[in-house]
Amino acid sequence: MIEEIVALGFRHIELSHGMSVAKVPGIRKAFQRGIFSCAGIHNFFPSPVEVLIDAPDAFEFTSHRPFERQRALELTMRTLDMAAEFKAQYVVLHLGSVPLNPHKWSERLTAMVAEGRQTQPEYVKAKLGFVRKREKIAPLYYHRTLEALTVIAGRAAEVGVKLAIESRSHFEEMPTEREMEHLQDHFADNPWVGYWHDFGHVQLKHNLGLLDHYEWLERIAPRLMGGHVHDVQWPARDHRIPFSGTLDYAAILRFFPAGCPLTWELSPSRDADEIRDALAHWKTKFPERSP
Repeated sequence: MIEEIVALGFRHIELSHGMSVAKVPGIRKAFQRGIFSCAGIHNFFPSPVEVLIDAPDAFEFTSHRPFERQRALELTMRTLDMAAEFKAQYVVLHLGSVPLNPHKWSERLTAMVAEGRQTQPEYVKAKLGFVRKREKIAPLYYHRTLEALTVIAGRAAEVGVKLAIESRSHFEEMPTEREMEHLQDHFADNPWVGYWHDFGHVQLKHNLGLLDHYEWLERIAPRLMGGHVHDVQWPARDHRIPFSGTLDYAAILRFFPAGCPLTWELSPSRDADEIRDALAHWKTKFPERSP
């Protein structure tokens, strides 16, 4: 697996969720042989043994069940230890969600946008109702997130690995952009906590009219640690190969400081030749941003 990724033209790899414990020895051997360098790790790595599918949100810091919150904490601490072993710069975190069914909310709005109804009064009413409902119930889940992050940040400082809080793709998830700003303000004096910008996730919310992609980046830029690069085909098909969708990378990248890690996070269904072609185009267009 590692050799295949390197053969595509990537020098640095982010070890991610979905990797079973059985795969770790092989990944470790490849790392020790110097085949790749580890840019970062995405929580949870390796995948929990009791979860048989790729499920990074199987245990959430926001859960009503104390066992699940504790399990999420334990798995994150293990991920931080793995990050230290692989000399990773960062660990990308999902923080959880509020108990709203996406089928009733985000997916309903997405379906309306796909039908071209985003300027109709019915859509505006549904979107505003969604935002009000989300903000009304959010404080408890935000508080649980803050409690967990405070503990995790202490461990991150001990092992010397930064916590990159990722922007989420659905408004039901934690944090929203407003909540992200509150979290970043809370940890403003902590050099081990920052913001991870997922290009596609934010674009999905942009397409629903829940934010403006570029205005958001301008506001959060001082806390940027890096980003997940992929493309979006209108209105909600993400993890596409760069340059195959709607994103304006030049407009987005101007907010990223030099040397900021940018990890390509693509659907496993993408074709290897298409990835190579896109990477070659990327290196020509953005030579200073080569992954």
